[in-house]
Amino acid sequence: MNQQDYYRNELQMNYFSEEYRRFEEDFYRYSSLTIPLTFLIDDVLLSMAKSNRPYFKLNGKNALDHQDHYFLFTIEEEATQPSIRLYRYHCVTHSLEQLKTQYLLQQQNQLSPH
Repeated sequence: MNQQDYYRNELQMNYFSEEYRRFEEDFYRYSSLTIPLTFLIDDVLLSMAKSNRPYFKLNGKNALDHQDHYFLFTIEEEATQPSIRLYRYHCVTHSLEQLKTQYLLQQQNQLSPH
């Protein structure tokens, strides 16, 4: 069993959500890759899970503008099945400093009472 098979049902995105639609738009705005996002998404999720990071980096050599882009997600555990992690797209940033700022804001919003 390879690692993708191991994580197959545990790492998920809601492909019909507004967040995913924004993610697709942002990804295609910056990506110069010819491979459709649909074929990359399992690798993206696996990479984030293995590195224990809520973001992935589209490096400059694969970007239309030749700059790095960081795609930030919130990660939620499924209430009924804690082993399932649902990734929700938050935003794209263009530097690690912006990423840190957005991550901290995201964490504050999750902790504040609604």
